[in-house]
Order: sequence, then C-alpha cells, then structure tokens
Amino acid sequence: MDVAQSGLYPLQRCKTVHLVRHAQGIHNVEGEKDFSAYMSPELFDAHLTPLGWNQVDNLRKHVKACGLSRKIELVITSPLLRTMQTAVGVFGGESYTEGVNIPPLMVENAGHSGQPAISSLNCPPFIAVERCREHLVENDEDVLWKADVREANEEVAARGVKFINWLWTRKEKEIAIVSHSGFLFHTLQAFGGDCHSIVKEEISKQ
Repeated sequence: MDVAQSGLYPLQRCKTVHLVRHAQGIHNVEGEKDFSAYMSPELFDAHLTPLGWNQVDNLRKHVKACGLSRKIELVITSPLLRTMQTAVGVFGGESYTEGVNIPPLMVENAGHSGQPAISSLNCPPFIAVERCREHLVENDEDVLWKADVREANEEVAARGVKFINWLWTRKEKEIAIVSHSGFLFHTLQAFGGDCHSIVKEEISKQ
C-alpha cells in the first residue's frame, strides 16, 4: 500500500520557482522533420523562430496580466541563445529607447531575430547559468561539448540536482528559470521521492 508522507515547511524556508521551457527554436522545426538534426553542430545554439517569438509575446502578456512580472526577483537562464531570447522577451523591460542611459538586455536583431532591443529598465536581474543548459556536449575549447556524444540522462539529472542545491543558496524567494525540456524533465525526475506517488508522477511529466 502506498502511504502518503506529509511534510510541513516554514514559509521562510520555501521558494517559488517558475519553470519555463524556451519557445520554439529553429532546431525544433528541423528536429521534427529529422530527429538527428538535434545533434547538428549548426543548430546547437539555435535561435527562436517567428512562432517562438509569438510564444514569447503571449507568455509575456500572461505574466504581466497575472501580476507575476512584479513578483519575480531573479531570472535564471541557460546560456544558450534560445533560452536567453525567451527569458529576456518574457521578463525583460519594455522596448529599448535611445537616449535612456540604461544598457539594453538584448540588442536589436540579436540572433537574427528581427526583434527590437529590449531594455533592462524595471525588470529583475538576469543570470545565465551553465548548469541549467540542455544535454551537454565536450571538446578542446569547451569542456561541456562533444561533437557527437550527448550527456547521459542520468548525468543531466545529477547536474540538475546540483543546480537546485545552488538555487537554495540564493536569497531570492520568487525565481523564474528559463531552460530546456530535457533538462527540466530529467531534473524533476530526481525529486519527489518523499511525496505521494500521484505528486511524483505529476512533477515527472514531459
């Protein structure tokens, strides 16, 4: 018999973490046609598609409408272009205005996006963190990149656990994380062992 284990956690010991998978990238379009495209070096740091930018705009509207944009204290993103474009597009400031003495979060046409620059005004701080990247790859220039060998799912999960442990050292209580489906899936599968099986199943879905 599966017995639920209940736990009580003081609010000051808790964080609210909003998990966001990046919007559609050009690699997703190619990967739907041929799965092996996900291993292509040319698509490794893929940028968002026009549909991806529409997804970003829709999520930004939702985040603003529900008041979440005023609550987020920190945005953590994978260092890959598609996640950074998603993070900045959703949680960044308004369109950048020339003459305002504040650096943009994203310059105009970043990653051949055709998008206007996005301001850093009135938005939370952003951090790009290597540990929340998609399946990693290794070579001489980048120890996290291999031309044709992807990190094993178990390694992704272990890296995800290290990322969550690091997250606990942060002072912020309400954090948005913009990452990748594989990273989020395998990381979440490593958690929930102390929960009822229904909860464990819920957090482990794709």
